[in-house]
Amino acid sequence: MAKSAYVKLSVRPNGTFLTLYPPVDGGRNLIIDEVETYLDKVILGGYEKVMVREELKKPLLAVRDVLIKQEQIPPVNETVIVYITGERLVARGRFYPPSEGGRLLDKEDIVSEMIRSGVKYGVAEANIADFLENRQYTDYVILAEATRQVEGSDAEITYFFNTDLTQKPRVNEDGSVDFHHLDMISTVSAGDLLAELKPAVQGKPGIDVCGGLLRPVKVKQRILRVGKNIKLSEDGLKAYSEVNGHATVEGEQIFVSNMYEVPANVDTSTGDIEYEGNVLVHGNVLAGFSIIAKGDIVVEGVVEGANLRAGGHIILKRGIQGMDRGVLHANGNVISRFIESATVEAGGYVSADAIMHSNVSAKGDVTVDGKKGFITGGVIRSGSMVSAKTIGSSMGTSTNIEVGIEPAIITEYHELGKEQENIKDEQEKNLQVLMALAKRIKLGEKLPPDKLLQFKKANEAKERMEKYEEEIVERMKVLKESIDNYEGGIVKVSSTAHPGVKLTISNAVYYVKNETSYCRFVKAEGDVKIESY
Repeated sequence: MAKSAYVKLSVRPNGTFLTLYPPVDGGRNLIIDEVETYLDKVILGGYEKVMVREELKKPLLAVRDVLIKQEQIPPVNETVIVYITGERLVARGRFYPPSEGGRLLDKEDIVSEMIRSGVKYGVAEANIADFLENRQYTDYVILAEATRQVEGSDAEITYFFNTDLTQKPRVNEDGSVDFHHLDMISTVSAGDLLAELKPAVQGKPGIDVCGGLLRPVKVKQRILRVGKNIKLSEDGLKAYSEVNGHATVEGEQIFVSNMYEVPANVDTSTGDIEYEGNVLVHGNVLAGFSIIAKGDIVVEGVVEGANLRAGGHIILKRGIQGMDRGVLHANGNVISRFIESATVEAGGYVSADAIMHSNVSAKGDVTVDGKKGFITGGVIRSGSMVSAKTIGSSMGTSTNIEVGIEPAIITEYHELGKEQENIKDEQEKNLQVLMALAKRIKLGEKLPPDKLLQFKKANEAKERMEKYEEEIVERMKVLKESIDNYEGGIVKVSSTAHPGVKLTISNAVYYVKNETSYCRFVKAEGDVKIESY
């Protein structure tokens, strides 16, 4: 059985000695700091500390006596040193035997020392009794233990309809994209169970060995938040649809809506459309009009220079001729047969058969793999991948492709930079006020109450703006590091990338100078590399 090393004081005619007992069967060696703590506690008037430390550093292979003081000291009682762990979950005792003539500890002595060390709770009565009955000095004795907190659990919501917004359209055998069978709308019927809430379970606090409270992690409370056409059970734990329609989740709020259908065009006969659910347009959306929907927008005809904004997906079965003023903005995916001279922003992916002279930004992939499958002109940004048959044109059309960093990160970084400049301007104005008032105070002028208040507010504003600027700087560092270090992102070209194409992957830039076919562009070792497709 393994036993750790320990020490014992002995007083002899020729001085005071420290006897070192070696570990047995792989037990723990002496810890110098612990031995010194013990000696400092029981020996008054000092001892040969440097010599003792040197002796303790030597290998301890057999019992060894170390003369630590030429004089004889009074008998030393049995001693306990109490150690409390960093989180105050356990208090341990290191016991040291008495010297000749020293007194043994009793329970009251041990408890008193624990109290002096800060222990107020969880005394391990059985462990103390066991030590008093079978005194061993080789290992720690657990003297007190905390009552650990019991962690709770967060509330959980289970949805019984499709909430996955990442499904992509199917590509037919001939290479065309199937815009007819997308299956992206979650159809529900009256009486259907939409969602069920499992309530949060609160944790129970504990007590550490010093009597402090051990708080469980705060649990996340949630409720079923619902819109119109939904009925909650009496206990608020289940949500049911009251109508036939489609279900969506925005944030944590559930919506059920009937489809708003426009039988022909969105034009002067309809005006602009704003709707809580999905919108289906059987005709075209003419230039100058807008559709704003919290759900999906589906247009079976052509979108001209119009403004479409959707909380879900935008699906254009023919496409958009934006006339340099058309905008598609979707929190979900954008799927269009073609995109020309338009601005497109997608919280999911963008899928099209062709993209021409447009500014397209997507958190997910930008895929242009239909029959035509070309991207010509404009700027295409994707947080993950741009895939097309052809990028650029034989005429050398300027085409910018940026991948690898979520567009929102770039936008936030630049906006924070502008905000930092604004703060500096405000601080300069505020500093002038402070300096003027401080100069008057320094000259011994007694400021009126309104000026004193102005001085106080200027100081508070200065501190507030300094703190805000520090937060901005830290956030910009994080964003810059993310931009500089990101190695992901890929551009796939299944046919040809033409000269005139500028590729940016994370912060690495590459200009296509010669026609490059059947290839993939990736970032590796800080540069854009070309790989086979």
